[in-house]
Amino acid sequence: MPAADSRVLVTGATGFLGGAVLENLAAHGHEAFASGRNAELLTRRSDSAHSVRGDLRSLAAARLEVDAVIHCAALSTPWGRWREFQAANIDGTRAVIDFVRRNGVRRLVHVSSPSIYAAPRHRLDISEDDVDEQNRLNGYIRSKIAAERMLQRAHAAGDIPELVIIRPRGLIGVGDPSLMPRMLEVHDRIGVPLLGGGQHPIDVTAVENVAHALRLALTEGDPDGGVYNITNGEPRAFRELLTGLLTRMGITPRLRPLNRRMGWMLASALEGACTALPWHPEPPLTRYTFTTIAYAQTLDISRARTELGYAPEVSLDEALDRVAAHLSEERRARVDQGRAA
Repeated sequence: MPAADSRVLVTGATGFLGGAVLENLAAHGHEAFASGRNAELLTRRSDSAHSVRGDLRSLAAARLEVDAVIHCAALSTPWGRWREFQAANIDGTRAVIDFVRRNGVRRLVHVSSPSIYAAPRHRLDISEDDVDEQNRLNGYIRSKIAAERMLQRAHAAGDIPELVIIRPRGLIGVGDPSLMPRMLEVHDRIGVPLLGGGQHPIDVTAVENVAHALRLALTEGDPDGGVYNITNGEPRAFRELLTGLLTRMGITPRLRPLNRRMGWMLASALEGACTALPWHPEPPLTRYTFTTIAYAQTLDISRARTELGYAPEVSLDEALDRVAAHLSEERRARVDQGRAA
């Protein structure tokens, strides 16, 4: 088990979650090393002696004396070609396993995804064991399931002495490149589809809380492949979550009632059409995205509370306040730039 002041390599360190993890590690006395593709951000977040530039293939030649790896790097998107997910999430994880083996790293903390629970039905208090390994809703889900299984095999073979897997749900925070900005973009363009009145509860998680959980996983949890759900522990109705963000930004919500059956048929048709096009554009609505807004999905985090000692440090309302302030400032900046032009 790595010590509380261990040396830790963070993959995907130039991403949204990776940056938060670096900050959390530094604040708690760890010596952090950063791996990432964005050279400019990597320079800002880590000095040259503590950085590995490039994608995960660059780890093949890396020799670092680190006690643990927090593997955040991934291609996380609801749409894409299978070969892209395979290269980033399966082959990339294989490169991390090889790095761990060659460098004698003690513990690997892997960031997986609760998207593997996604299904077109309501699901409440989902446990870590409730996974359909045949889930084929999209390529991202398939790749994350495959990566978890590969890690478990590598651990059983002795290539990873200690393995902990974290599944954080719906990250939000300042700098979030996907969840809240995507929702806001859809709202501005056509209004947000509202299914079943939007009263179904969903979980989201402040990025600071995920970083906190990942640090805890360096020293706590079952090292024999323990898996842990992470959320804010504050399920909230979809409609309340959405209107809460928009109201904070001074925006009048535009909600469009949609029948669940019609919504699923629409998403399926859009996926089929976009798959047939040579350039494979992302559909306006995918089946996976539909499941996240149309059905309840909450996770049981009791295992993380008990075995990791996890307790959220940033409340959902505090996170929404920060996100709303940041997005409002970005919108004002774009308006000012448009006027100047």
